[in-house]
Amino acid sequence: MKIPRIYTGPDGRSHFDEVEIDLIERGQGGVSELFDGPGVIFRHTAGDYELDFHPAPRRQIVVNLDGWVELELGDGTVRRFGPGSLFLADDTTGQGHRSRAIDGQPRHSLFVPIDGEIG
Repeated sequence: MKIPRIYTGPDGRSHFDEVEIDLIERGQGGVSELFDGPGVIFRHTAGDYELDFHPAPRRQIVVNLDGWVELELGDGTVRRFGPGSLFLADDTTGQGHRSRAIDGQPRHSLFVPIDGEIG
């Protein structure tokens, strides 16, 4: 299973790549190992949300529950994430990324801080 990741490159700017989540077959499908972390954070952002460049405050998987977010990275790449999408925010240093609401819609999301390596 692959998920998008935002990371800080040697240039100090954020970039996208993908990380592989290893799955072990367990009867009805594959299951990953348990990742350590302190808990989960629920978040609501308003439809006029726009945050200038900032690094992620911690390594975390961001799960979009509803609404959309547009992310702009330091390398100029722009991607949109809608309901049910997720990504690993791993750009905890450097310039970071911009995030903004799409079409004036509010968004609910879930942040899952993680410790250790993924992929």
